[in-house]
Amino acid sequence: LYEIFNSVGPVGSIRVCRDGVSRRSLGYGYVNFHAVSDAERALDTLNYSSIKGRACRIMWSQRDPSLRKSGVGNIFVRNLDRNIDNKALYDTFSLFGNILSCKVACGPNGNSRGYGFVHYETEEAAKQAIERVNGMQIGDKTVEVTRFLKRDDREPAPLTYTNIYVKNVPPNFDEEMLKSMFGGYGTITSSAIMEDAKGRKFSFINFETTEAAQKAVEELNGKDLRTDEQKEEQKEDEEPELLYVGRAQTKAERAREFKAKSAPVAGSQARQQGVNLYVKNLDEDITDASLKELFEAFGTITSSVAMKDEKDKCKGFGFVCFASPDEATKAVTEMHLKVVKGKPLYVGLAEKKEARQERLRQRYQPGAGMMGKGGKDGMGKGMGK
Repeated sequence: LYEIFNSVGPVGSIRVCRDGVSRRSLGYGYVNFHAVSDAERALDTLNYSSIKGRACRIMWSQRDPSLRKSGVGNIFVRNLDRNIDNKALYDTFSLFGNILSCKVACGPNGNSRGYGFVHYETEEAAKQAIERVNGMQIGDKTVEVTRFLKRDDREPAPLTYTNIYVKNVPPNFDEEMLKSMFGGYGTITSSAIMEDAKGRKFSFINFETTEAAQKAVEELNGKDLRTDEQKEEQKEDEEPELLYVGRAQTKAERAREFKAKSAPVAGSQARQQGVNLYVKNLDEDITDASLKELFEAFGTITSSVAMKDEKDKCKGFGFVCFASPDEATKAVTEMHLKVVKGKPLYVGLAEKKEARQERLRQRYQPGAGMMGKGGKDGMGKGMGK
């Protein structure tokens, strides 16, 4: 990285930000030039150039995160031609003002997802870009340009679906019985009964119309299909397995829902019941119970959660909450880097995502010379890649 940027002008310092545990690159870094003119030249000549086979984005370093989080000057570009890359998007929108950052969203294979983001320095530039580019043809497609809204600020789109997901299906049910139950709500175009690794049955049913699917969800979700014998055998402290019927979700939707449900476990319990520890590098066979067994020798555990994926396998990390700080400190001291099932554990204090990002930002922030635009006494502009 030093060799690439030093070819533009004398570099004062360079830092590639790395993960605190694995020391792997986080994919971004900071370059501090001695002279402002060299920093500007680097922006003009190296932006979107290829480094190790990946097109790098270069922008002025913004020390104040409130500018990024406020959403001021940020616009969303939809329906982009798949051939439009970061540079083409930048060239199109740079006519309307100074751009802080600009990117086309891409999938894991590097192909465009058909939308992108442009963040201007001022709200006026963003408004002008929306007025001038919205409805304009870029490449082979007519783009839609709007003000960027955070997920929480967006109006929920009306649910239109025909495919539903059914779980807690009784063991004796077959496809004919399922069609008989759901067929009364509308024409079924396809259906299938499957079993998970534990032999539990679930099903997907696709209706011809949204109305039929919504009616089936409304009337059958929570229906009790147990026999009288099963009801009598049900223990009082066990929750009955009622039929679950809901809209079939995409993998991304399930992941977001799972994350939303899991986050309170990791955060709120720690605040209410004690000190929460984050445990990483767990074996995939670790369960809540076995995680608790690993740590219960150090004190009273109020909760232990091994985070699971959709196949009910541990995702490699979990949380253990102790009743007192002393117990948690002892657990960290004894268990950090201890080898369990062939893997050295990482054990530390659990943090909120925002707090962790802020800590990493401060840890890897550039030197005193990297103060954003401007500079004097030989201190140039700081830059982030």
